[in-house]
Amino acid sequence: MSLEERINGDIKTAMLAKDKDKLNALRAIKSAILLLKSEKNAQQIDEDAELKTLQKLAKARKEAAQIYQTQNRKDLYDEEMAQYQVIAQYLPAQMSEVDIENTLKQLMTDNGIDNIKDMGKLMGLATKTFAGKADNKIVSQIVKRLLS
Repeated sequence: MSLEERINGDIKTAMLAKDKDKLNALRAIKSAILLLKSEKNAQQIDEDAELKTLQKLAKARKEAAQIYQTQNRKDLYDEEMAQYQVIAQYLPAQMSEVDIENTLKQLMTDNGIDNIKDMGKLMGLATKTFAGKADNKIVSQIVKRLLS
């Protein structure tokens, strides 16, 4: 079952349950998928494109929630976080920092990377390895720490 089919089924379920926050998040996902399909002029889109779209949506919700929190807008913060949690259910499980660090050390050993000059090379490898499984910001911080 494709992501789009799962979303459509979950929209129906959320409508029946009258779950407003979940329904809004699911509609946002469906809208993003439809936009992606129309941009690429395709009937189906690959999983990588779907994953990147979901990551963008999740990141946007999280950033908006942080802004609302700093502005003491708890009502809007709660709404954004509820939508973020719905979107996060469709993303792969995130790796822990320990797992990220161990994998990065293995990549460094396998590719002979041992100084800060090779940071770009390591980040390129890491981006492919951790696609969807880890936040690039965290990966970048760990890479800097390991290469320093």
